[in-house]
Amino acid sequence: MTATITAADVKALRQLTGAGPMECKAALTETGGDVDKAVEILRVKLGKKAQKLAERETSEGLIGSYIHATGKVGVLVQVECNTDFVAGNDVFKEFVADLALHIAGSPSTKYVTDDEVPAAELEAEKAIYVQQIPDDKPQEIREKIAEGKLGKWLEEIVLLRQTHINVDKHDNKTIEQIRAAASAKTGENIVIKRFARFQIGQ
Repeated sequence: MTATITAADVKALRQLTGAGPMECKAALTETGGDVDKAVEILRVKLGKKAQKLAERETSEGLIGSYIHATGKVGVLVQVECNTDFVAGNDVFKEFVADLALHIAGSPSTKYVTDDEVPAAELEAEKAIYVQQIPDDKPQEIREKIAEGKLGKWLEEIVLLRQTHINVDKHDNKTIEQIRAAASAKTGENIVIKRFARFQIGQ
């Protein structure tokens, strides 16, 4: 007997995966209405589309916010996706909320991506590290050590490189890893556009 696929079934699967309505209906039909199996089918399909996600224009999304209990630290963060449907998806909302919380607890964060770091600032920082290394080290070793220190510095100031402050919930994953996972789950390109962190006394 063929299972009857209702609009409510399709909507529920869309909320779980972020896939389109026709894709959800097809997956449910293929699995005879088994939601868990349908989710797996869609995740395989979304995985194949993952490389294309970054090319899709983001014109929807949310402005997330976080105010610390003391009222002395606050954050606004703009995160975008492809459709208003995913903007209202629980996976997307949770990512935005977790992101705002992380930024609130990471006062050294200045940029979203490596590309936003000014070249002059990058070179100046690297020059400092090179000067700190003893002269008796070979040049290639000095360069390698300096690059390592530069990477650590970038982890302090670049959001996507950072490990989320809630290490228990996110299992020591970086913000980029969490963003990529949310993108795969929703089937859309998720982009952190910008953020602002406010703190009394700064």
